[in-house]
Parts: sequence; C-alpha cells; structure tokens
Amino acid sequence: MNRKLWLYTISLLTIFVLAACGSSEEASTWDKVKDGEEELVVGTSGTLVAVSYKDEDSDELTGYDVEVMRAIAEEAGIEVRFEQMGFDGMTAAINSGRIDVAINDIEITEERKENFAFSDPYKYSYTTLVVREDGLSGIETLQDLEGKVNGGAATTVFADIAEHYGATTKTYGNATNDQYLRDVDNGRTDVIINDYYASKLGINAFPQFDLVLHPDIKVHPTEQAIIMSKEDKELQENINKAIDKLKEDGTFAEISKEFFLGEDASTPPEGEIKEIEGIDY
Repeated sequence: MNRKLWLYTISLLTIFVLAACGSSEEASTWDKVKDGEEELVVGTSGTLVAVSYKDEDSDELTGYDVEVMRAIAEEAGIEVRFEQMGFDGMTAAINSGRIDVAINDIEITEERKENFAFSDPYKYSYTTLVVREDGLSGIETLQDLEGKVNGGAATTVFADIAEHYGATTKTYGNATNDQYLRDVDNGRTDVIINDYYASKLGINAFPQFDLVLHPDIKVHPTEQAIIMSKEDKELQENINKAIDKLKEDGTFAEISKEFFLGEDASTPPEGEIKEIEGIDY
C-alpha cells in the first residue's frame, strides 16, 4: 500500500470512529439503575409528618412516600438513595440532573404534566383546611379565605387555591410541620390549606395546638404520584409495573394504614368531594 492510500485509509477509519462515538446515545436513567449498578436518586423533603420524615429513634427517613418508594424499588429490582430538599426545588433538581425522581405528596396536575412525566398514582386524597378550633379562624366557606394568611409552600396547588379565594401564602422553605401549625395556633397565619391525610396527621402529632380540620370543607380530589423527566419513559413504565403489582397485592394499603392512622390512602376516598371551578390545575 503506498503512502497516500495508507493515509487515506487511516483518515476514513478515524471518521468512522468519530461518527460512531457521536451517534451513540447516553444511557437512559433506567439503563443506569436497572441492574443496581447505580442508585436511583429520589428527592423528598424529610419534613412531612407521616409522608416523608425522620424517625426520632433512628434518624432514618421513613413515612408513607418513603416506604412506598422503597417497596417500588424492591419490586423493580433497583437501589434508591434519598436526597432531602425543599419542595420548591424538586422540579429544578430533576431538570439539572441532581435527582432522578421526586416523591413528596406531589399532586398530578395538567400544568406539571406539560413539563414532566408522572407515574401512576400511589395515593388518593383531597384538600382540606387546618384552622383554629375556636371560631374556625373565621372561615365558614372558601369565600371567607379572602384577606386571610395561608401557611405553605409557594408553588403548590394549595397556594393556588389560597390565591384564587383572595388569601396570601406565607412561605417557610423546608420547614417542619410544627412551625406551620404553631403559626396558625398563635395567629401569625390563619389557615393551612393542604392534603387531608397530611393535615390530619399533623394535628394528631402536635396535640398541644388548638387546631382542627374544617368540618365542612372537602374539596379538590387529588392523585399523588412520582414525578420525573419526560425523557425517562422506560423508567416510568417499570415504576408503573411495580405500582400495579403493589396495589394489587395490598402492599400499599398495608403501608398506608401504618402511617395514616389505619386509613387506606392507596384507594380513592369515599363521599362527596367538591371540585373547585376557575383554577387551572
């Protein structure tokens, strides 16, 4: 082979190698975690009573969402690692790649579905109000929220409900439940608009505060799910397979009853729950 032909052959081989490298796709999240070689990084707050919190005796993360995620991981044959963070930063953390998924009582909404993928629901609930026992914080109907102060995170459906009815939301970052409840009790805020189960457990956990669930307001039926990047379709499919199995065999119901005072949050609640008109969820 003469020198010119040899150099031409080498150049072609180099082009083919570079083209092959450029066309190779980065492994998907599911490919990275399916054999347990890498962990699925899961964002959660660690500050929601019964949902995602630290056990006082062991300082280990636990709660319905945490144990549901662990059960899903075991069923799917993957390993998980939890990353604690504030709710408001979870979607940004998915976008940046800091975490792969988030589980933190996150409601499925049309707005969120525009930018992210959701698993099938693992929890069903509705929205209620935590108010002072004496006078129900002056709130008889949702219209009475006008001018009131709601305690919560800024980017939640609950904050949207507060704003829709003329209330403002005082935000706390990644605060613990007792801070939210204490402020309603002492009058710094008037109400906590939140999930029924989280609200009930919060009141039960801190009986020193004179707070109740509003007896007449049950609105906005909700479905909670695991949120992830839209690109992670294979991960979504395998998580959904695990969810279907764990619902069917009663695993989720058993976990729920442990954390929600004997109630099963893995099935839709009974009774009339009113929809709220005029809010684009």
